[in-house]
Amino acid sequence: MQRITRRTWLAPSLAALPLALAAALAGQEAQASGFQLKENSVQGLGRAYAGGAAAPGDCSVVVNNPAAIGELGSGSCAQVDINVINFETRFHGSGRDALGYPLTGGNGGDGGTTKPVPAMYFTRALNDQWAIGAAVGAPFGFQTEYDDRSMLRYEAVKSKLESIDLTFSASYKINDQFSIGASIIAQRTSAHLTQVVDFGTILLQAAPQLGGSILPQEADGFGGLKGDDWGYGFGLGALWKPTDSDRIGFNFHSQIDHTLEGDAKFQVPSNVLPLLGGAFVNGKGKADFDTPWFASVSWWHTVNERFSFGADVSYTHWSSFKDLDIVYANPKQAPFARAQLFDWDNTWFFSVGGDYRLDDRWTLRAGVAFDKTPTIDETRTPRVPDGDRTWLALGVGYKASDRLKFDAGFVHLWVDDGKIDHQTSTLSSLKGAFESKGNVFGISGQYLF
Repeated sequence: MQRITRRTWLAPSLAALPLALAAALAGQEAQASGFQLKENSVQGLGRAYAGGAAAPGDCSVVVNNPAAIGELGSGSCAQVDINVINFETRFHGSGRDALGYPLTGGNGGDGGTTKPVPAMYFTRALNDQWAIGAAVGAPFGFQTEYDDRSMLRYEAVKSKLESIDLTFSASYKINDQFSIGASIIAQRTSAHLTQVVDFGTILLQAAPQLGGSILPQEADGFGGLKGDDWGYGFGLGALWKPTDSDRIGFNFHSQIDHTLEGDAKFQVPSNVLPLLGGAFVNGKGKADFDTPWFASVSWWHTVNERFSFGADVSYTHWSSFKDLDIVYANPKQAPFARAQLFDWDNTWFFSVGGDYRLDDRWTLRAGVAFDKTPTIDETRTPRVPDGDRTWLALGVGYKASDRLKFDAGFVHLWVDDGKIDHQTSTLSSLKGAFESKGNVFGISGQYLF
């Protein structure tokens, strides 16, 4: 069997490129449903993000509820958060090629990774009513890699997605009970992925007159895609304090539209290259892709000077992610391109948690959450073996002075098995399930001046 296994960033087979790009963008094992990242606040992490749009004393409200910026005090706030995401995902099952023979290779190993997710915030009170803020963070992203000789190789080897938001926010305090806020968001999204290409199957489909001289799994190549784009959106927030002990917050982050443009490149076995008619050559490609809108409603209640708790309900409009269609500059590539259906469901996230002040310096936190997956059995792929998630969170805060404080948080995630039973774009099939789990550890520092 002839293989090319040199690892390089090249583009996937055109027959499979829509699947590969869409699946990579659809994410795997980010620490919220689909490819969404909630890891923008270590204080929030410690209580499973309960009360995220309403809890006081956290500069991350620049992105989690711009209306609450004015609640941070009369001066300025600078905060840096770093969350380290660790996850594992392993496939258990089997596969067959287009002729029904077993796919060679192992199960791909651990496709997970350990990845830091930083965020930075700055706020400034202008007067008693107006405050402004700025932030840099990652609301969407993931990275994963499987062994390039595994039975998963025709659908995924390495995948990476990053969406970075630059957020500029302002809040206005209407009175002691009501505040409103808004944000302008500039978002850069980039995708980088690879997979093995089964040119034996492609030739079997495209040129049956060859008489099976090259069979599936006998002419493996390698490919990848790299593309990026800037998009722009907005955020809205509101904060209501109906009593001295209760705070209710609302946050909205708009959908942001992208047209990802990049390079499609290929590594093709020498005995196959003359048979492809110039279809699998390096070139340009683009695809429309949108990050979904999401909204949160949070409640925070202060029982006494030691104990406070809250809840959060969040909704993400994943149904906007229905399919993906790649458009190529090379017209010879069009016959091999096909739109990939995803048809994801909208999702809900629920959490409850609280803070307990041991003394003037130390605070303990805890929380639990449930996060529904947007993926469905009919379209789930190895790149997106997402399942429903249950969170258990713990955290601690230390106030070094009236101006300086530090926080740490930890979350363990139990992930339901992601079942796989489908045919790929090159007619191979996989049947089995992915077993996954994850952990997040975060630290942050905040300085008031």
